[in-house]
Order: sequence, then C-alpha cells, then structure tokens
Amino acid sequence: MTITTGTKLPDATLCRMGDNGPETVQMNDLLVGRKVVIFGLPGAYTGTCSTAHVPSFMRTADAFKQKGVDAVICLSVNDPFVMAAWSKDTGAGDAGIMMLGDASAEFTKGIGMDFDAPPVGFVSRSKRYSMLVDDGVVTILNEEGSPGECEISAGETLLATL
Repeated sequence: MTITTGTKLPDATLCRMGDNGPETVQMNDLLVGRKVVIFGLPGAYTGTCSTAHVPSFMRTADAFKQKGVDAVICLSVNDPFVMAAWSKDTGAGDAGIMMLGDASAEFTKGIGMDFDAPPVGFVSRSKRYSMLVDDGVVTILNEEGSPGECEISAGETLLATL
C-alpha cells in the first residue's frame, strides 16, 4: 500500500529510548484521538536529514503546537540507540520532537515509503516525507521526489498548509 491523503495509517511497533533503556511503542497509541505531524527520512546522521530536515521541524515545533498539533514525530529506519544519540546531538528532543526508530521498517514498508540504494548502504530505508495525521488518517502528505531534497517535506512547508 502506498499512502495518500485520506489513508488510515497502519499500526506498527516502533522503538525509542525510554528512561530504563529501549522500549516499544505502538503507532496507533500515538495517533488515536490526536493530531500528529510525522516526518520520515532516510537515516540518522545522514547529510540532508541532519542539516535540513530535522532542523526544519526544530524551528517549527512550537508553531505546530500553537496550531493544535499534539506531537511532532521523526521516524527513521534506525535502532533506538542511534535515534537517542541523534536526538541529543541535534537537540531535536529538547525542541519537542519525538525521535522514533522503525528498526525493521515495518511502518515504512506498510505505508509504501521504503526504498533501496545499495551503493550508499541504504536497504529498506524511508523516503523523505512529512504528513499531518488526524486521528490516524492522513490529511496532508508531502513527499519529496528524491531522498537528497528537503523542500516539499520541510517543516515550514507543512506548517504553511495548516
């Protein structure tokens, strides 16, 4: 399935670093009855992800909350240890962004946003996108044409459409 506006998102088991170490969280638990921004990207510590995509949502996180968004979630096909370190290194967690790992690409594949680029070591990685989700249903979807671009999926672009 490839998601579009109006698609109900599938449930998936994601991972994050909790107070006592790695923990799992269900996507449905984050979405039901809530308005949530999700942005997906190819990988932690990669160029465009670290220099453009995450910073765009760090700059806009407060403005999203002022518009009634309950959570801003960064999703990457990485483990919770990498996501926690990246959150600390970028300041994303301090900016209010929930950094979640989709370690087995369950969610990413489930929404049809996976891609492979073996020459750079990317297998089952996430395409670059951002979306607004209301009670589990995609209301706005912005997908980049290339993983190295970050304009359509940037925080400012999504914020401007609310």
